[in-house]
Amino acid sequence: MLTWLFGGVALLNVYALALILLRALVYRTAVYRPMLLNLGLSIVPVFVLGAVVLVDATLLAAGVTPWVVTAVAVLGTLVWLVLLPNAGYLVTELNLNHRKDGEGVPLWYDIVAVLTLALSGVLNTVVNVLVAQMLYAVLRYPDDDAPFTRPGTWVAVAVVLVLVTVGIYLGRYVRFNSWDLLHPTQFVRKLARHLREPGTLGQALLFCVLHSVLLALVYVVVVGPITTVFVRGA
Repeated sequence: MLTWLFGGVALLNVYALALILLRALVYRTAVYRPMLLNLGLSIVPVFVLGAVVLVDATLLAAGVTPWVVTAVAVLGTLVWLVLLPNAGYLVTELNLNHRKDGEGVPLWYDIVAVLTLALSGVLNTVVNVLVAQMLYAVLRYPDDDAPFTRPGTWVAVAVVLVLVTVGIYLGRYVRFNSWDLLHPTQFVRKLARHLREPGTLGQALLFCVLHSVLLALVYVVVVGPITTVFVRGA
C-alpha cells in the first residue's frame, strides 16, 4: 500500500507540473513561475526528511556517539518542520489569483490545474507526516508490534498538522517565508502588527481550525487503512 501511495503522489506532482507547463504551451501565455516555485518547495520537505534518516543511519553504522546522532535528528526534524508548510501551502492556489485578463485560458482548465496542484500539496503533506509518524512510532515504541495503536503517535500527527496550517496562514496572509525565522525579532514584530489589525486574530484562528480539520480528515482517510494493515500484519 505504501508503494501505491508514494507512487500515486509522485504521479500527481508530475501531472500538476505538466498542467502548469501545458497552460503556457497550449494557450500561448507566459508560464506562471510562482506555481512552479511553490510546487518545487512542496516536494523539498520529504527529501529533507529522507536525508536526515540517511545521515543518522550512516552515523549509527559508523558507531558515532549517540548524542551526535540525536542532535542531527533533532536539528533535521526542526528544519523539516519549518519547510513542511510549503507543501500544504499549495491549497491557497485555489483562489485563482494567477488569472489575467486577455490570456484566453478557459476557466475550466485553470480549475483542473489548480485543483491538481492543491491536491498534490495536501498529499505531499500526508506523505511527509506519515513517514514522520512511522519513524516516531518505531523509535518511541521499538518493542511494540502495533505502534500505530498508541495514542502518542496520533497526538504527534495532530500537533504537526496544526503547525502546518499555522505556517500556511503565515505564508499566505503575513507573507512570511521559511527563512524569515532567521530574523526572529523582525518576524515577531511583523506578526504582532498583523494580529493587531481589527478582526485579524479571529480570522486567523478560524483559518487554522478549518484547515487543520481538513488535513486531519484527509490524513485519516488516506493513512487509516495503511495503519490497519500494519496492525493486522503484526
